[in-house]
Amino acid sequence: MKFIFKIIVSALAVIITAYLLPGVKIVTPLTAIIVAAVLAFLDAIVKPLMILFTIPITIVTLGLFLIVINALMILLADYMVDGFEVKGFWWALLFSFILTIVTSLLESFAGKKNKQEE
Repeated sequence: MKFIFKIIVSALAVIITAYLLPGVKIVTPLTAIIVAAVLAFLDAIVKPLMILFTIPITIVTLGLFLIVINALMILLADYMVDGFEVKGFWWALLFSFILTIVTSLLESFAGKKNKQEE
């Protein structure tokens, strides 16, 4: 149940972020759900492998290369999901930043609401 909640929150964050950025397009709300699921999969499987292979670069850049890895995950999701379009690396980088902020805000809001209901 928690996984489904996180996917829905992430999909909502994808919709909001795509609305804010002219370089990112989402065709339908279903596409946003698929993008959220694909990003969850990529973050769980592909991202750790990329981090492992880029440890030297990550150490030299004091962790800043992780931002590049996040943008690459967005571009990979763009390639995998029809109806999701990111117009280049810089839009993917900006999308990654804003998506993180929007997701955090939505999760904190939902977390406070759930605590009030208990």
